[in-house]
Amino acid sequence: MNKLHVITLLTDFGYQDVYVGTMKGILAQIAPHATPIDLTHQISPQDLWAAQFNLGNAYHYFPTNTIHLVVVDPGVGTSRRAIALHTNAGYFVAPDNGVLTPVLQQETLYQAVTLDRSDYWLTPKPSTTFHGQDIFAPIAAHLANGVTMTQLGSPIPVESLVQLPLPRPQVTSEKIVGTVQYIDHFGNCITNIAAEQLTGQAWAIQLDDQTVSIGQTYGDRAPGAMVALIGSHGWLEIALNRGNAQAQLQWRVGKLVTIVKTATT
Repeated sequence: MNKLHVITLLTDFGYQDVYVGTMKGILAQIAPHATPIDLTHQISPQDLWAAQFNLGNAYHYFPTNTIHLVVVDPGVGTSRRAIALHTNAGYFVAPDNGVLTPVLQQETLYQAVTLDRSDYWLTPKPSTTFHGQDIFAPIAAHLANGVTMTQLGSPIPVESLVQLPLPRPQVTSEKIVGTVQYIDHFGNCITNIAAEQLTGQAWAIQLDDQTVSIGQTYGDRAPGAMVALIGSHGWLEIALNRGNAQAQLQWRVGKLVTIVKTATT
């Protein structure tokens, strides 16, 4: 069997409790050769939108034989499926609740299974509150050991997989209306307007009481001033130089954001 050596972890468990450590202990017992890499465990509780955003901006930095383990699971213990995907970008183990939306939209899916083979769970009678421990971590470890997808579960059609209804920007000849899709640790308000939508034209963003031209760096504006720019993730974001834009603007995810053309470059 071909062993896989990297397992990423993304959860909303935080670090106050032992949940993350427990999952890593299971990985170490079943697949001691594998290296776990934390993407983040600071997703807000049950925030599927933040989970899919962070996953979508991280997984493509890893080798294509990586296993990505995602446990943000507000439906744990219900009839929602536990699934694994094999794609051209790697393997993904997660609840079927939309956290894998960017993978399903951007990558080629080779195989999808529902994880119904209890021989590969930690216990045939898993807890109804912690499938990260009893199902997802063991499955990721067995994948790392070379167990095949068909051994782990029954095939399911791609059209049956849950996807989140990600909003798309509204584009006209003179403006683009997008939404805030994520707010990061620094308070930067990241929109769903992609860099490629802004090429060949100068743009400005309309804030509540000002218009801000789109720049290149946070330092394009004085400390304490608003700045708009394309972040490393490829999306237009609104930031406060040396401050917290979200705290000052009091924006939330879903806030409408309008940018307008200013001149041809």
